[in-house]
Amino acid sequence: MSRIGIVPVTIPKGVDVKIEGQKVTVKGPKGTLSRTVPPQVSVSLDGGAVHLKGSKEDSQAKALWGLYKVLVANMVDGVVQGYRKNLEIVGVGYKFELKGKDLTVTAGYSRSRQVVCPAGIKFTTEGATKLAIEGIDKELVGQIAADIRGIRGPEPYKGKGIRYAGEHIIRKVGKAAGK
Repeated sequence: MSRIGIVPVTIPKGVDVKIEGQKVTVKGPKGTLSRTVPPQVSVSLDGGAVHLKGSKEDSQAKALWGLYKVLVANMVDGVVQGYRKNLEIVGVGYKFELKGKDLTVTAGYSRSRQVVCPAGIKFTTEGATKLAIEGIDKELVGQIAADIRGIRGPEPYKGKGIRYAGEHIIRKVGKAAGK
């Protein structure tokens, strides 16, 4: 039995949840999200909570049961509070720039990299070295942050590159001078 999946997802005030077959739609003050649950997991709405149930015999169903419980809970949290990832860029001449809704990243390459802002995501810069990515879909916010970090990840010798705010980079010692 799934210890995570057995706990129901409570629905706060101001959030509307609709279940149509295997499709779960969550509507709240910040927007609307929907997701299709696989047929191994049954979904029901009971009072002020969403209950998910999986087969106890099938190991795949047990894994999906816990996974989709957390995904539905993330949808509820997203439409109420939203999600935010903060990135920092370190290096001489490295910067984030907003051009309309899209982002231009200058990170030591011969050309700047353009990041198109997808629907449901908002970029905000704080100075030229800090970037905030906000949205209601936790997966999308995390994926966009990882894609931007992947443009130039932090290197271990000088610490230059794009990193998550507060991320600790383990630094390596450079070459020692010979005798």
